[in-house]
Amino acid sequence: MKKLLGLLVILAFGVALAPLGQAKPEYAKKEGKKCVDCHEHGNPKTLTDMGKYYKDHNHSLEGYKEAKKE
Repeated sequence: MKKLLGLLVILAFGVALAPLGQAKPEYAKKEGKKCVDCHEHGNPKTLTDMGKYYKDHNHSLEGYKEAKKE
């Protein structure tokens, strides 16, 4: 019974942390960008305009036009 309870705790912990694993360093490497280019201040839950475009376009920056900075 203790083993089952332990497994359930581990499973619940894994499920709780799963959303945090969405940002992947492989994406930054693939696109030649830094994580902060798509995530504001490196926060995995907050996307920049580039990050939103990347998410909405099947993890591709093809066709993305960066807004001019003033």
